Amino acid sequence: MTRATLHRLAGVSSGAELAAALLMSASYPLMLLAALLPSAGAFAAGAALSYAGDHFLHRRGSHLLVRLGKARVGLTLRFVLRQLLLLLLMARADWAGETVFHAAVLGVLAFYALQAPHSALVTVVRRKRRLPIATRNIDLSTLPVPDGAPRALTHRAVEKVLHTEVPMLAGLVAVVLTDTPAWGYAGTAVTLALVALYVLALLPYLSARRLPPPPEKTLEWFDGWLREHRPTVALYFSGSKDAVYQVNMWLDTMARLDARPLVILRERAVHSRLATTTVPVVCVPSAVDLMNMDLSTLRVGLYPANVGKNLHLLRVPTMKHVFIGHGDSDKIASINPYAKAYDEVWTAGRAGRDRFALADVGVRDEDVVEVGRPQLAPIRSARGVPPGRIPTVLYAPTWEGWTDDPGNTSLLLAGENIVRRLLASERPVRVLYKPHPFTGTRDREAGAVHQRITAMIERAAAERAADPRWAAAAEQTAADRARAAATLRAAEESGGLSGAEAAVAWDDASVSRDAVTPPETAAAEERRLREWNEAFWRSRGWWEHRVITGPHPELFDCFNEADALVSDISSVVSDFIASGKPYAVTDSAGLGADEFRRQNTAVRAAVILANDAARLDDLLDAVHAPPGTDPLAADRVALKHYLLGPDEPTSLERFNAAIAALSARAEARNQAQGATGAAVVTTTPTT
Repeated sequence: MTRATLHRLAGVSSGAELAAALLMSASYPLMLLAALLPSAGAFAAGAALSYAGDHFLHRRGSHLLVRLGKARVGLTLRFVLRQLLLLLLMARADWAGETVFHAAVLGVLAFYALQAPHSALVTVVRRKRRLPIATRNIDLSTLPVPDGAPRALTHRAVEKVLHTEVPMLAGLVAVVLTDTPAWGYAGTAVTLALVALYVLALLPYLSARRLPPPPEKTLEWFDGWLREHRPTVALYFSGSKDAVYQVNMWLDTMARLDARPLVILRERAVHSRLATTTVPVVCVPSAVDLMNMDLSTLRVGLYPANVGKNLHLLRVPTMKHVFIGHGDSDKIASINPYAKAYDEVWTAGRAGRDRFALADVGVRDEDVVEVGRPQLAPIRSARGVPPGRIPTVLYAPTWEGWTDDPGNTSLLLAGENIVRRLLASERPVRVLYKPHPFTGTRDREAGAVHQRITAMIERAAAERAADPRWAAAAEQTAADRARAAATLRAAEESGGLSGAEAAVAWDDASVSRDAVTPPETAAAEERRLREWNEAFWRSRGWWEHRVITGPHPELFDCFNEADALVSDISSVVSDFIASGKPYAVTDSAGLGADEFRRQNTAVRAAVILANDAARLDDLLDAVHAPPGTDPLAADRVALKHYLLGPDEPTSLERFNAAIAALSARAEARNQAQGATGAAVVTTTPTT
């Protein structure tokens, strides 16, 4: 079993976490044994280990803690167990009949009795500090939002208050060690006093002067901000926290628009995970609040996803509504009949227009606008395999989707064959595996295949690390890889690439008030992310296989690192075509190469793989082909133009032009309708 597999099974992400988990797990049997002997010194050592391991795992945010909670061994139970073992120690040391033992029992009961009002206060303070909206890059200085409780009182509050038991535990252990009951009384008194102080310290933050304005006042203020700021284009998104990439990919485009942009989100979990941006952002969880807002200055609404909550903005008649999607592909989602609910559908190139025409789902040709894909600017064109190195092949399958169609993903039927053949290739390659973030969410078998592929790659990586063929390269790059690994560790210890999610948890109102990102801060964040990304790739050898999950590095970063791609029918393929590099697509449904090409535009310049992946050598031939000899190179150039549109004018210029044209249409409509059309916007919903 590889180290990475062990980490994954244990629910930890590093050797340090695993060591902390093992120490914490071993500490409880040690305390039990020490209590039975009895040995107060050994018990103190076990307690110290349990505190240290628990604290370290909480500081790292280890997923193991989630697993322990689901197994009913959560934080509170671990503290209760330690205190019960302490009482057992005292009983075995013949203190059970003494007054100090009775005081200890009462102290433990009082300790947990005080936890209830503390937890209630923390919950109430957080709830009352929550605004009906959450914002970024919106100046709330004219909305009186007083400072909330110090982060020390509310962040990880339960963990901190439970740790006030330390004086009581230390005092009672000292009773056994020294035969002096006074230590027990003193420790118990200090613990109960600390808990009481925590409760008393929170009480002032329930006073009216410490709370933000009531919801109706906040919403009234925000309507005033809308009228003053006068945004004209809204990027509207609703979805799960795992779908945040669908809106993140549009943030840079929104920041570069000629119009006045606004991002409207519906879920706080998405808001907390949103990437850094300088664009004004508002999260409005309540449909009633959103539908009562004064959105009369908006002229264009952009929708990256087809979801039911889109209706809450689609109802606004004074603006035009556009489906922009979160990728361009031949998947059935790209021709969803829901699209006819919008005024226009914007596609990257001619392929999207033809796709709707062939599907005949009610989207009229005149409502389709080709705007390119502004997000593809970071994708670098093919440069060839660097001299002295081996090709890198990226396997990026999509997820299983909502149906059992075998063509949804290659993972189930072909994934293991693809990876196995790449790992066993006579012409060595480096394999990067980046699965879709939704993999396994609907089909457990897809998740199981993902785990098997991960294990295959980790075994192959371990074998390659021991292979003498790569020893010289490993020695030459050792110092640089060590420096890069240190950079990654430093970023992880400082809170990773974004601390927004942790901040939102302790004070919603203060976070919104202070969440203004100046351009220089955004530039620094972009530079930090770029440095992290460079360190990520340098931290391992250019010959080392890697499994890449999570939001970073992003898919486009993997594109730039790879020399070829293996994927499925999805926007991954369409986006990769922008690089001009060779790619292969798996015909998982078994249509046959000719029919597969006929049905799927994006594979016209691809190597078509059956589920046995037998033709992977054709892809490697293309990677190694000298300039001008790859038979599919010209097809890739033509297909890029068809799928993504021309290089000139730029996609951003075309996107801005489409915004301007549709805004003009919306304005003309509003002028023709007069006050009657606008009045519909402010009508209070009845449901």
